[in-house]
Amino acid sequence: MRTGAVAAVVGALGAALVAWLAYDLHAAWLTFVLLAPLGCATVLATGLVLRRRTGLRRQAVLLGAIATGQLLAAIGLFVALMFVSGHDALFTVLAAVYSAGLGLWAGRLLSRRVVGDVEAIRTGLAAVGEGRRDVRLALDGDDEMSRLAGQVEAMVERLARTEAARNDLVAAVSHDLRTPITSLRLLVEALDDDILDDADRRAYLARLRTHVGALGALIDDLFELSRLQAGELRWSLEQVGLAALVHETVEAMRPHGGARLVVDVPDSLAPARAAPEQIQRVLFNLIQNAIRHTPADGSVTIRAGAAGDAVEVEVADTGAGIPAADRDRVFDAFFQGGDGAARTNGATGLGLAISRAIVEAHGGRIWLEPSPAGTSVRFTLPSG
Repeated sequence: MRTGAVAAVVGALGAALVAWLAYDLHAAWLTFVLLAPLGCATVLATGLVLRRRTGLRRQAVLLGAIATGQLLAAIGLFVALMFVSGHDALFTVLAAVYSAGLGLWAGRLLSRRVVGDVEAIRTGLAAVGEGRRDVRLALDGDDEMSRLAGQVEAMVERLARTEAARNDLVAAVSHDLRTPITSLRLLVEALDDDILDDADRRAYLARLRTHVGALGALIDDLFELSRLQAGELRWSLEQVGLAALVHETVEAMRPHGGARLVVDVPDSLAPARAAPEQIQRVLFNLIQNAIRHTPADGSVTIRAGAAGDAVEVEVADTGAGIPAADRDRVFDAFFQGGDGAARTNGATGLGLAISRAIVEAHGGRIWLEPSPAGTSVRFTLPSG
């Protein structure tokens, strides 16, 4: 409010300066003593109205009335003190009243629209709070309120996608837990019956260990993914030569057989700034996925090169590729493609989700690159 009062006084001084230049010092003084008190009174009244949050419509009407009253008071004082002709004074007052009336009418229309927009947004948010996710506000135009409505709709869409992803995740985890837990229960019941010979008992115990290991891997991966997404994991970054890292990873995977592995990474490639163990895990996941979805007579190519201030790595295969409808979700946890085979690292269905979290934690990004045949996955890392 103090700033507003200062602005009112400065504005009155400006008007007085104009009167001084146009007429004389008396006119300037008279202009200042008429406008400054009115301006300060208007600022004070406006502050009192805005201090009490009594509704936009009521505040708009009151502010319009204050502005109109200030205008009429100023004109009335000028007419009383400066006009000689009553005829001119009358027409001046009539013109001021008419203009003020139109201003109030326009302000009322504006306030009605603003209040209507606010009410529409409030109603939409209330519906979201009650569980609806199909809220459409449909505010036309390109003003601040319509843009706010668009942001609210985008927020609701993101919320709906998040809830759908959460539900899919819960369903997927429940499915992946149900099978080994059911098997464990049956195995334990069989062992508890004490009717097995030593050979069967050893076989059952081996299957128990397998299922327990699968459950442990699933829980470990879920825990790691949650920590990655929460930003709780930090690694010591260093300069990593990707040529050596890729060759080491590929050599470790060659004994598994399957598709032919081709490495196209120049030794002169600038190092990346990364945690080598984590990037090797990303490479393992991507290469293993590519092998599992590529025929034995096909090939998997690992390339790397500079991309501006980053290093870009590609794992491309000659398999069947990913359907267009699935491409946006292949990095989601537990996502199963249209053919029912998840492009993951096999055991838990979290390989690509963890890979994305690792790459993004390094400040890079991972995506599916359009490819005429097979699948091409690329990711970037900051240059070292």
